Amino acid sequence: MAGMKVSDYILQRLREWDVEHVFAYAGDGINGLLAAWGRADNEPKFVQSRHEEMSAFQAVGYAKFSGRVGVCAATSGPGAIHLLNGLYDAKLDHVPVVALVGQTNRSAMGGSYQQEVDLQSLYKDVASDFCETATVPEQLPNLIDRAMRTAYARRTVTAVILPADVQELDYSPPTHAFKMVPSSLGLGRYAPVPADDDVRRAAEVLNAGEKVAVLIGQGARGARAEVEQLADVLGAGVAKALLGKDALPDDLPYVTGSIGLLGTRPSYEMMRDCDTLLVIGSSFPYTQFLPELDQARAVQIDVDPHMIGLRYPFEVNLVGDSGETLRRLLPHLRRKEDRAWREKIEKNVSRWWEVMQRRAAVAADPVNPEYVVHALDARLPEDAIIAADSGSAANWYARHLRLRGRMRGSLSGTLATMGPGVPYAIGAKFAHPDRPAIALVGDGAMQMNGMMELVTAAKYRHEWSDPRLVVAVLNNGDLNQVTWEMRAMSGAPQFLESQDLPDLPYAEIARHMGLDGVRVEKPEQVEAAWDRALAADRPFVIDFRCDPAVPPIPPHATLDQIEAAASAVLHGDSDRGSMIAQGVRAKVQEFLPGARHRSGRPGATGGDTPNEGA
Repeated sequence: MAGMKVSDYILQRLREWDVEHVFAYAGDGINGLLAAWGRADNEPKFVQSRHEEMSAFQAVGYAKFSGRVGVCAATSGPGAIHLLNGLYDAKLDHVPVVALVGQTNRSAMGGSYQQEVDLQSLYKDVASDFCETATVPEQLPNLIDRAMRTAYARRTVTAVILPADVQELDYSPPTHAFKMVPSSLGLGRYAPVPADDDVRRAAEVLNAGEKVAVLIGQGARGARAEVEQLADVLGAGVAKALLGKDALPDDLPYVTGSIGLLGTRPSYEMMRDCDTLLVIGSSFPYTQFLPELDQARAVQIDVDPHMIGLRYPFEVNLVGDSGETLRRLLPHLRRKEDRAWREKIEKNVSRWWEVMQRRAAVAADPVNPEYVVHALDARLPEDAIIAADSGSAANWYARHLRLRGRMRGSLSGTLATMGPGVPYAIGAKFAHPDRPAIALVGDGAMQMNGMMELVTAAKYRHEWSDPRLVVAVLNNGDLNQVTWEMRAMSGAPQFLESQDLPDLPYAEIARHMGLDGVRVEKPEQVEAAWDRALAADRPFVIDFRCDPAVPPIPPHATLDQIEAAASAVLHGDSDRGSMIAQGVRAKVQEFLPGARHRSGRPGATGGDTPNEGA
């Protein structure tokens, strides 16, 4: 290793961990690493974003859609600070991400030097499982190995802090000596399983139930066949937390779709009426959308003992890998011969999709955003990857898109941060350059950071074998989700100073960047715009001029909520007439023939965030 710098060795060790991309932004705190990249012929590939937060989001999107660790890098001080929001997104959604962060020289640390912040303190929460500073070459490869291994094993964020002068030191490995810590590559494969007695107890609970409801999250993604078999044996319906939307196909007749404030009425009804609950690989946080606490006997399966037993008074907690645990559980389950419960669920699901089609067909001024997303549903390529941003776009993603086959989809489930839609899609393109990616974003998120990440898409588009990256902007001139939360939860009128957004020619701007795009201002233009975008030879932006008055009414909307929204309008909401008319027209779809309405229980109003978790 003569002549090798610490920075050279770090990149070598990342290559040995099969890291192919590092999402990063330059700065003098990582000058040593940048020089090493030059010597390493850019392997692993340095992917340049427009902002460090976007690098972190791209690493998260890459990790979510590849199943591999996402790696990001940033300079000391401001660069490290900018990474934080994306890193918290990873931590809260249980996504493996490693951050390499520069720091001032060791001789300047503690001297209030330029761009010096206390990174150990700053990162001690977001990278709580592993956050260490390299001070001598002999700490490597251990720091890189433990950061990678911990991120994989605990599905979390880890960080390695690299003082600038340490990056430039000659590398020398740990020796066979006192206080040295040699290391090794690799993460052995394992799939923990629960004790046999716990499996038998869980089977007893599930066999005793007559109306079994299943809730799955992203932890069930690798157990699709087992979940389908279990649902068949138990005659159960299956609801999905938003992070598990792609864990089971939506075209199965017993899949009730999303759950929660952004969820479907069939999911709500199933939880309201069941007598038994099985939760697989989910930490869905909103207890009020689960059965009443004394209503159902319940079993949970989760690989993480730290997350077991949360959200509901579970009778049996099974700690284990979802697939392996279900394979052990299934032989103990008895087939339920009475299928009345299952038939009711399937009828409710069928009715819901009819309601969604009718809601999408409601006239709006100028375009109904539900129609925009509903029109995409039938056009989704079979291998599409969809990223939804936070806000009202997440409502339509949750309710109108039926993910099936190989399709993948995700959003910021737990942090529910604005802005990850476009960088997630870019991360997806590096994970799967041969698959089309689609980002559904509001105009608020697009103005916050999505616009400039179009530059990143333009920079790298020639490296993707499938050039399609479609950014659909739901442009309604309003921070719409917050506007509706103010109306429905606070009874407050729209506060224009905070909610009103300037209109931008998003498609025209994309064309100036060498991309393509079109502005849609009439309903009859929607389908042609999707067709054109999905056939494009480059990233494509569709600027959908949407009506802000289309309400994201929750599936259990109560009279109290509707009254609060009406009160806001009567007290001076700027959009009073259109908002009332649109709300009534959308809600009435549930009363039409074949859409029998059932009132929800009072008080189930959901949380204060636009997305629901794992």
